[in-house]
Amino acid sequence: MRVFIDGAPVGDSEAVVSVFDWGLQRGFGCFEVIRSYHGRPFRAEAHLDRLERSAAALAMQRPDRSMIADSVERAATAGGDCQVRVILTAGGRDPLADAPPRSVVMWELLPEVPVPLRVMSMAAPWHPGRSDGPLAAVKWLSYAPNMASSDAARRAGYDDALLMCDEGWVIEGPTFGVAWMTGGTLETPGLDLGILPSITRAATIEAAATLGIPVAEGAFGLDRVLAADEVLALSTTRQVTPIGEIDGREVPQGPVGPALLEAFLDLVAAEIGHDPRR
Repeated sequence: MRVFIDGAPVGDSEAVVSVFDWGLQRGFGCFEVIRSYHGRPFRAEAHLDRLERSAAALAMQRPDRSMIADSVERAATAGGDCQVRVILTAGGRDPLADAPPRSVVMWELLPEVPVPLRVMSMAAPWHPGRSDGPLAAVKWLSYAPNMASSDAARRAGYDDALLMCDEGWVIEGPTFGVAWMTGGTLETPGLDLGILPSITRAATIEAAATLGIPVAEGAFGLDRVLAADEVLALSTTRQVTPIGEIDGREVPQGPVGPALLEAFLDLVAAEIGHDPRR
């Protein structure tokens, strides 16, 4: 079974949400995407923690966590090497239609990831650029600006976008975090810029520690990234993927990215009890 709605398995043709649900009408809801390796979800608890924080920030009704966790496990088992998407909708508010909030869990095929990535920098005026707003770092369904930026970059011949806030700081990609090596230090935008507290970002920082690589978090401009020794995209599906081009400028490829990926996969193997490389 591929889809679970409110904890119950449903067939693909019955996997529906009401057109009156504000998740569809207004993007009112939140979500997570969890990587499954050989049917074993990686850091599902951390993802569900973040899901609960997103729902709380939106003042949404939250379903039973154990039900969501069980659905995640069942979807991961069914999908094997896949990604598991978790969606919470806010339900509808039309007095003439019954549209209760829904929890949707489903497994999806892993997308193909170009290696190395070619990205195009662009402004992201919708991004807060700070962490003091009530909705900063919420992983909500309103991803239209992010997806539009990815599509714009692809129309221009790139694989994806690299976003910058109004202050000019590099923040993240539309669906990935970013880090780079400069003078032996792994640098990455700080969480105080309102970026998503990425599970993969956190795991990569842990992996860097096992390799003795210092990490610096802060506010950095595009020039800093363009001058880096290596640039990396970090996400559930990309894991640790090198970026090879930014705005038509070649980015060096070095040994740290592959070493970080191996250390990241070692961490995954230790936590799920199975080596994802086998």
